Amino acid sequence: MKRVAALAICGLVAWAATALAAPDRRWKIGFANLTDDPETKIEATGFTGNLVRDSFVLAARELPVDLVLYDNHGEPHRAIANAETAVRDHVDLFVEYHDDRAANASVAAIMKKAGIPVLAINYPVPGAPLYTADDAAAGRLAGEALGESAVRNWEGHPLLALLVGDWARGDARLVARAAGVRAGLARRLKTLKIVQVEPADLGRVASANPGAKLLVATMSDPLALAAKEALETTGRAVDAVIVSQGLDPSIHGGQSDRREIDPNNRGSIVLGSVAFYLDRYGYEVLPLALAVLRHEPIPPRTVTRHVLVTAGNVWREYPPTDLQ
Repeated sequence: MKRVAALAICGLVAWAATALAAPDRRWKIGFANLTDDPETKIEATGFTGNLVRDSFVLAARELPVDLVLYDNHGEPHRAIANAETAVRDHVDLFVEYHDDRAANASVAAIMKKAGIPVLAINYPVPGAPLYTADDAAAGRLAGEALGESAVRNWEGHPLLALLVGDWARGDARLVARAAGVRAGLARRLKTLKIVQVEPADLGRVASANPGAKLLVATMSDPLALAAKEALETTGRAVDAVIVSQGLDPSIHGGQSDRREIDPNNRGSIVLGSVAFYLDRYGYEVLPLALAVLRHEPIPPRTVTRHVLVTAGNVWREYPPTDLQ
């Protein structure tokens, strides 16, 4: 009996060693994107949904993941239909990226009934871990950068901070971003006057304050490029510095000969942009999804690593090979 038991134990140890040495099993993960439309800007940035989708496709190639893609088209009924389809597709885990609270609650119910775990992006899904941008933290980085620039270059000059955004939209992300900018500016400039400005009004406001140095915080990169043009048109560019939000390809990449954030363009009034990395979401979210599937603990909320990117560090964050 002792010999039989010893042989059984040896067999169990050998099986365990083989299992540990075996490659990870493959998992079927469904990803329902907010939108795949290459023309639709998302999260009040210059990024488009197709860039998020592409990041998942690229990241999945390096992982034991068979990816099933769904497009929510920004429509609640489509998000619910996609969840139902994912159940029929027998996915092991469902990644939901949708901005409608009621639809996300329905998705949670569908997946709970099917016994499929969910991971949410940017907008909560009841009972699911959340991966999200931190707009307040990103805004604070921009505000701190503007404050430091003013103290370093314009000490003793009258200062005016302009927060440029589509404020009429009432977007909660913009509100959080603006609050972060205000907090960041207040660290060095306690009595600074701060004005929220619609993009179309920037030139007029800049011209109406000819004696002030302008600290311009734009809520997206497309707005930063528009603000730069408006300030140049009104002759106020020499008295302004801009920090933006997003770091999308329009400001650091593409085939353009003149990138605003580039080591060879240090004279630009665009000091930098706070990175949101929407084009790398797949590389951040899929490892979290695998941890859930392996029953490893993950925090209920994981936030994007936001970084102020300038001409001095842009090639570290987006190497030249990525720019092309």
